[in-house]
Amino acid sequence: MVSIPQDLSDSLPQAPPGSPEYASKLRYAWRVCSVTSLGLVLIGVSGSTLNVALPAVVRHFHADAFASGWILLAFLLVNTATLVFFGRVADLLGRREVYLAGFALFTAGSLLAGFSPGVWFLIAMRVVQAVGAAMILANGTVMITDAFPPDRLSQGMGVYIGTLSVAQLAGPTLGGLVADTAGWQWIFWVNVPPGLVALVWGAFTLRRVAPGPREPVDALGNLIVFVLLSAALVTLSEAGSRGLSSPVVIVGAAVSAALIPVLVVVERRASHPVLNVRLFGERMLAFANLASFCNALARAALILLIALYFQAARGVDAVTAALGVLPVPIAMAVASPVAGSLGRRVSPYALSIGGSLLSASGLGVLFLNTDPATPYWIIGVGLFLCGCGSGTFLTGNTTQVMAALPAGSLGLVNGFRLMIMNVGIVLSVALTLSVLTSSVDPGLRGQVYAGTLSRMSPVAVEQLMGGFRKTYAVLFAVALAGALMSALARVHRASLNRDSTSR
Repeated sequence: MVSIPQDLSDSLPQAPPGSPEYASKLRYAWRVCSVTSLGLVLIGVSGSTLNVALPAVVRHFHADAFASGWILLAFLLVNTATLVFFGRVADLLGRREVYLAGFALFTAGSLLAGFSPGVWFLIAMRVVQAVGAAMILANGTVMITDAFPPDRLSQGMGVYIGTLSVAQLAGPTLGGLVADTAGWQWIFWVNVPPGLVALVWGAFTLRRVAPGPREPVDALGNLIVFVLLSAALVTLSEAGSRGLSSPVVIVGAAVSAALIPVLVVVERRASHPVLNVRLFGERMLAFANLASFCNALARAALILLIALYFQAARGVDAVTAALGVLPVPIAMAVASPVAGSLGRRVSPYALSIGGSLLSASGLGVLFLNTDPATPYWIIGVGLFLCGCGSGTFLTGNTTQVMAALPAGSLGLVNGFRLMIMNVGIVLSVALTLSVLTSSVDPGLRGQVYAGTLSRMSPVAVEQLMGGFRKTYAVLFAVALAGALMSALARVHRASLNRDSTSR
C-alpha cells in the first residue's frame, strides 16, 4: 500500500457509504479514535487529579503561594506555547512518530515527578509532561478528522471529546483517594501504566504516513509566543497578590502588550510561520476560535475552583471534595456524545451557541449562591449546567472549525486552534487564582492553596467568599462573551468555499 501524506488525503474522492472501502475506512477510524482517546484520557486524568490533590502536594513541600500556582501554570504555559510547534513538526516528521514520542515523554515525566526532592524539581518535571502532552494534543484531533468519513466526523469527535469527560470524571475521585491514602507521589505515578499501554496500542494500531516536505520551523515565532505567554501569566498570577501598581505587574503587562503587534508582524513576514494569521481572515474561523478562547477561559479552572471551595472554605477532605466536583465531568460525559449524535441533524453552529449559554447559566447559579452553608444540590445544579454547556460547545465548535479547514492546513490550523483554547485554559487558571486570593489577607493566601483556610477564622472564610463571588462574576461575563462570539461565527458555505479556494 502506498502511503499518502495525511493532509493530501482530504482531497481524494471519498468512498460512498455502504461500500467495502467505506466500511474499512470506518473500522480504522474507530481504532484511531481509541488511540487518540487514550491520549486524551491520560492527559485529562492527570490534570483533573492534580486539581483536587493540589493541597496535598502543597502541604508536603510547604510551598508558598507563588510556587503553588506554578505547579499548575508551568504545565499549562509550556503545553500551550509548544502546541503549534509540534503540530508543524508532525506535518514534517510524521504524525504517528511525534504522537508516540509524546506518550513516551509524558510517561517518563510522570515517573520522575513522583521522585521529586523539592517543589521546583516537580515543576521541572511538569514541564517535561507538558512537552509530551503537546505532542499528543497537537495530533489527536487531526488524526480523528483525517480518519473519519465526513458524514461520521461529528460522531467521532463526540466520542473523542467525551473521553475527556470520562477522564475528568475519574480524575477527581482518583486524586482524592490517592491524596488521602497512597501519598502525593502516586498522583503522578498513576499515569505510568496507562501511558505504557497507550504507547504500545498506538504503535500497533496507527498506520505510517509519509511526512510532508521538510520546511524550516519558525523558531523566532515560537520564542515570541513563549515569552508573551510567560509575561501574561506572571502579570495575572501576581496582580492579585502584589496589586496592579506593582512593578512586576506593570512590566509584565507592558511586555505582553508590546509583543502582540511584534508577533503579528513577524508571523506575517515569516516564510513558514508558526501562526499563519492569513488563514484566519475568514470570519467564521476567527469568531469560532474567539468563542473557543472564551469558553476555555470561563470553564477551565472550574474544577480547581470548586475543589478549593470545598477544602479551603468548608474544610472537607480531598475525597469529599473530589465527589463534590463530579457533576461537571458527569454532565460533560453525557452531553458530548449526545451533541455528537445531534450533529447529524443540528448544525455545529447551533450546538456552539447552546453550549455557551448553558455554561453561562451554570456560572450564574454559582455566583448567586456563594456561601459556605449553600445546600449542595444548588451547587450541583450549577456545576451540571456548566458541564453540559462545555461538552456541547466543545463538540459543536471543534466540528465546525475542523470541517471548514482549507486543504493542506490541518496540522497547522489545528495546532493554532488548540493553542488558542489552551491560552484560554492557562489564563483561566492564572486569572481565577489571582481574583480568588485577592480578597484574602496576604499572609493567609498560602492557606487557600493548602486547603486549610477554614481552620483560621470566620473572617478569613468570609474574605474568601468575597473572592469566590468576584471570580464567578468574571467567569460569567466571559461565558456570555463566548456566546456572542459563537453567534458571530456563522457564514454561508458558498462564501467559505470561495474564500478557501482563493487561499
